[in-house]
Amino acid sequence: MSQPLFRSRPGGFAIQPASQAEATPINDFVFVSEGLSNSYLVKTRDGCVVINTGMGFEAPVHKRNYDALDPGPVRFILLTQGHVDHVGGVDLLREPGSEIVAQGNNPAHQADDARLAACRARRSGFAFAKAIGKANAYVRENLGNVVSPQSVPEPTITFRDAYAFELGGVRFELLATPGGETTDSMVVWLPESKICFTGNLFSALFGHFPNLVTLRGDRYRDALRFIESLDRVRALEPEILLVGHHEPVVGRDRIQGELARLRGAVQYVHDETVRGMNQGKDVYTLMREIELPEALEVGEGYGKVAWGVRAIYETYTGWFHHRSTTELYPVPASSVYGDFVDLAGGPDALARRAQKKLTDGAPVEAIHIAEAALSADPACKNALEASLSAHRALETASENFWESSWLRRAIADLEARIETSP
Repeated sequence: MSQPLFRSRPGGFAIQPASQAEATPINDFVFVSEGLSNSYLVKTRDGCVVINTGMGFEAPVHKRNYDALDPGPVRFILLTQGHVDHVGGVDLLREPGSEIVAQGNNPAHQADDARLAACRARRSGFAFAKAIGKANAYVRENLGNVVSPQSVPEPTITFRDAYAFELGGVRFELLATPGGETTDSMVVWLPESKICFTGNLFSALFGHFPNLVTLRGDRYRDALRFIESLDRVRALEPEILLVGHHEPVVGRDRIQGELARLRGAVQYVHDETVRGMNQGKDVYTLMREIELPEALEVGEGYGKVAWGVRAIYETYTGWFHHRSTTELYPVPASSVYGDFVDLAGGPDALARRAQKKLTDGAPVEAIHIAEAALSADPACKNALEASLSAHRALETASENFWESSWLRRAIADLEARIETSP
């Protein structure tokens, strides 16, 4: 490619809750209000269209920004996916007569989120708790005691594959892209302006390998459906992509090049994983072996190639990896850690071996051994310190949002345990 690779916020996924004093213009009739996910306003002579609404607690910021631009009626709210950071502000931003438009799988996805709300909140906290706290503080300090609960909206219009309407001379075309982060994923296409609102179809960081499953826990996302959805956007030949997080991607040639590269990367990882599976290789071997060729290099700030390998592998085969009979039973390997600790001569002996692994440049193996020692003595200071050093080494090397967030949480936990360890 003749242009430099596009990377959203290099070095990681910078989560910034809604705190802009005003919306930012994309052109003379499209505006973005950034938050935990981007919300967009499209002004027409017959009213406004809002595309995604952010979390409920940050919706007051988006509403303030949009009211300052155009107090006219919000005629449509379009939801590019059912994730909570896209639908949460609907109730505050909707007005009498507003149509809520979503792909037909949206109610099922929202029901799925509601069913697992406690689980997903608990499993997401390590990544998002600080950003949510900042967002709530900003609203309290700048907008007073505005309380906006999280919406669980019921769409008034749904569609299966495509839906179109015109408002104030602007044509909106909505296209289903079920290979995105959710099965109700869709994009919004403005054909006259060549603008495509993609939400998080390409994951939260454009130019990076997509997360085919996240550390917080989601349903697996199918790699081949992702490619099909990418192809649908690519065929539009957009000149501007307005994505779910961070800055626009501008320029037809740049967009075509980036989408071709991303498509090639996901296809390559899929095909190499399937080839290895048919050769009888196990998932860990494939996670270690499969790397992108230079011509298909993409960022790994949100998803990672190795995680994609495992997601593809388990999408096809499920949880039983045919590695050990013990996979069939509710008895994890950790249930016999205590026996190995006894045979090794106690937790301090294992802690010393963990430290040696770390010295040898094997931090993950060091964590395995330290966890075995800590199963026998949760307060073993040497094992805690070996584990802490290993986590710090991994965190220093990581540029991935999810991985870094998890490692920082683990480091804080280990530091607290060492502080209270006798």
